[in-house]
Amino acid sequence: MTKLLLFAAFIASLFLMSFYQAPKKRKVVFFGDSITEIGAQPGGYIRLLEDILKKEGVDNQYELVGSGISGNKITDLYLRVDEDVIKKNPEIVVIYVGINDIWHKRLAGTGTDYVKYIQFYEALVKKLQSAGIKVVVCTPSVIGERKDMSNEQDGELNMYSNWLRYYAKVNNIPCVDLRTEFINYLIANNPRNEEKGLLTSDRVHLNTNGNLLVAQEIWKVLKGVK
Repeated sequence: MTKLLLFAAFIASLFLMSFYQAPKKRKVVFFGDSITEIGAQPGGYIRLLEDILKKEGVDNQYELVGSGISGNKITDLYLRVDEDVIKKNPEIVVIYVGINDIWHKRLAGTGTDYVKYIQFYEALVKKLQSAGIKVVVCTPSVIGERKDMSNEQDGELNMYSNWLRYYAKVNNIPCVDLRTEFINYLIANNPRNEEKGLLTSDRVHLNTNGNLLVAQEIWKVLKGVK
């Protein structure tokens, strides 16, 4: 009799398990330039964010995917969004772009002027939202780490970031304000007013501290996206 009961319980458990489905992970695509391309590599901000998820016991709830290409500007993101993002069917897209749009004006005589940046950014967000994707935006961080606003392109970074903050607020889009967080960090931790080495390796690309800061700040916003 006991064996029959155990066998019946076993069959019942198999029956119940056949109806069980593991919770679907929330796929998040990080869309950007070389900072995001590197961010998907070991030690990058996407991989460090995965470590944060594990520590908080929610790593089974998210799938993090990097889609960064070196040199990309907002126009490049718009042109490749269908193939590199929408086809992957993410629930959420985190846009982190703007450094090259500003930096390349001095570095290579290219870049993206302010009006064009706004137009393509708005078009990109609308395209993602039309596909049913939730969007998180990030203000561009730094091009040089001097804390006294003496970096050559601080003015443009502030202008582009101010617009993005306003745009996000008016349209109720979650915003990771990396520009503000980087400035606050440098004010507190850069007594010699160094040009690089605190959060970046070369004034732009993130070092270990920079990747960790970005991961932490993105998580603060991402976990609130419903």
